[in-house]
Amino acid sequence: MRVLVAMSGGVDSSVAAARMVDAGHDVVGVHLALSAAPGTLRTGSRGCCSKEDAGDARRVADILEIPFYVWDFADRFKEDVIDDFVSSYARGETPNPCVRCNERIKFSALSARALALGFDAVATGHYARLSDGRLRRAVDGDKDQSYVLGVLTAEQLRHALFPIGDTPKPQIREEAARRGLAVAEKPDSHDICFIPSGDTKAFLGSRIGVRRGTLVDAGGTVLAEHDGVHGFTIGQRKGLGIAGPGPDGRPRYVTAIDADTATVHVGAAADLEVWALTGANPVFTSGAAPRGPVECSVQVRAHGGIADAVAELRDGDLVADLRAPLLGVAPGQTMVLYRPDVEGDEVIGSATIARSA
Repeated sequence: MRVLVAMSGGVDSSVAAARMVDAGHDVVGVHLALSAAPGTLRTGSRGCCSKEDAGDARRVADILEIPFYVWDFADRFKEDVIDDFVSSYARGETPNPCVRCNERIKFSALSARALALGFDAVATGHYARLSDGRLRRAVDGDKDQSYVLGVLTAEQLRHALFPIGDTPKPQIREEAARRGLAVAEKPDSHDICFIPSGDTKAFLGSRIGVRRGTLVDAGGTVLAEHDGVHGFTIGQRKGLGIAGPGPDGRPRYVTAIDADTATVHVGAAADLEVWALTGANPVFTSGAAPRGPVECSVQVRAHGGIADAVAELRDGDLVADLRAPLLGVAPGQTMVLYRPDVEGDEVIGSATIARSA
């Protein structure tokens, strides 16, 4: 089988490429240039897609004796991921750019080019598993990335491979060291890859500008002014710019955001509880929606935010009624549905959260 491996320059995709070679596939490595002006060096675990990362990926490809290329996806990444991220925050939402990158870049734009060039599949270093076409959680629960892959369609999964999902991360590093790969101890990337400074508020502010509004309490009393709703997210406690706790002496949190009026609502922790989620644009990894209500668990963040639920399609939306409340759920987040299975939790599908109750 002809396999294109997306090589970020990290340890996970490097071992994924090595395993594809060991399996006897015809392997080609490709590094995605996602920035029009990539940095020369990374800063510890912040950022990715730097020239250093590209060089690390090339050196691994040389050791594996596979062809290696750098493909420029910077324009597509800016349009489909960065611009989407900025506009979503401007609407008062909280998007996950890793979800969009997988959906629109790695398993759409990249996969389409790979198939057009005669490759059979695209392999990545994601921690997830595929069995009988079903997407499942990785063996390493702490590193599981099935959540950010839950937006993939059955057709996209048909041409995907996740070679390391059956192995815990410490063993992946050990394997890389045994293979003589210099990336064996390279730090994992954290935060948002295109905001290496980690200052999301400043990044958004430089692109959205000042859009002044107010913070109000449950009674409508104005507590403070702000420079834009992009500086807030549901569940936020710190950096609100208000003096002290609420009248009950307890912390106050962002409970709702109205971008149209530039109003940020704050309240008590209890106001963050949601018992039902409605998601737009549902995708089902099997290619078909479940018939009728389905018992499942719902995850709303890459790490955490999980509750048992009953979910079903209603008028084209995916609606999940939760068995226990979730806290701080924001529009724009992705809800991913899982079904317990003896082989490991199976991803049923996903949708973008439009509202909660």
